[in-house]
Amino acid sequence: MEVFYIYHSCFVIKLCSMNLVFDYYEGEDGKGKQRAEQVFAQLNCDLPFYVFVSHKHRDHFSHEIFKWIIRFHNIQFFLAKDCKMSQNYRRKIGMPIEAEKCILYMGKNQTYELKNIRVQTLTSTDEGVAFFIECEGKSIYHAGDLNWWTWKGETKEEFLEMKKRFQGEIQKIKGKYFDLAFLPLDPRQEEKFYWGFDYFMRNTNTKLAYPMHFWGELEVIERIKNLDCAKEYWDKIAKTEWYQE
Repeated sequence: MEVFYIYHSCFVIKLCSMNLVFDYYEGEDGKGKQRAEQVFAQLNCDLPFYVFVSHKHRDHFSHEIFKWIIRFHNIQFFLAKDCKMSQNYRRKIGMPIEAEKCILYMGKNQTYELKNIRVQTLTSTDEGVAFFIECEGKSIYHAGDLNWWTWKGETKEEFLEMKKRFQGEIQKIKGKYFDLAFLPLDPRQEEKFYWGFDYFMRNTNTKLAYPMHFWGELEVIERIKNLDCAKEYWDKIAKTEWYQE
């Protein structure tokens, strides 16, 4: 199993019998597209190619993914239900008809199984879903925007509601083992940037965690490693250099 960071919250996972792509985003400067092309050149185009989109925000959902059907011969799109598009809109963005037939929309707290992969969802604390995937004996979690989104200036009621929603979702997977977890670590939350990441790591048995959604500010990875609360799991956090070009 190989993991490639593309951009923002997008990662590619290369497995023996399939490839997975999460929340493809090219970025304002197109750097994500450049990285993706470099990675795709290493993949077997005949293997199942599973593309996951956690929600419709533009930093997680690029219409570019539908063009990949020309390159990858066995593609399947797992899209959160909030990504649904009308026929007119699909025509407007130039979605190939063949791609339309390969879309599976997944709602909150759903499970879908193919012969070689099992996909489950949790409810995001923002839009869409988080994904919990089992394939080739591996367990993989991608949070999308499921995070403890707490901010300066919020009311006590807003804080408590977010805390309840986030912790309630993570409790559904409490104690579960994950080979890989992709988790938001957003510097815009200032001193609270690590709360969701920390809670997830303390309530699951995760072998390796990849921070994401950090808006190009790689230093947040070192910041969390320097916190006392992270001493129990700092060696499970992906190394900063794994993100470099």
